[in-house]
Amino acid sequence: MEKEEILEVLNGIFQTVFSKPDLKLDYSMSADSIDEWDSLSNMTIISEIENHYGIHFKLRDIIKMRNVGDMCDTILKKVQE
Repeated sequence: MEKEEILEVLNGIFQTVFSKPDLKLDYSMSADSIDEWDSLSNMTIISEIENHYGIHFKLRDIIKMRNVGDMCDTILKKVQE
């Protein structure tokens, strides 16, 4: 699995969570980039990612995810464990 594949999956998750089918993510996007991205939607995104990949994030993993690129890196690391 590669980072680009994860970004593609995340894009679909974000489009669904935010009901924005035209949303296009890039690695530098963060909660500051999307108005609707708040703490509640963040937990929904985390839950969807965990369900999709069959992984579990620890609190420290979530805290380290400052943007979509960090999220991709963390997912990649988790699925390779």
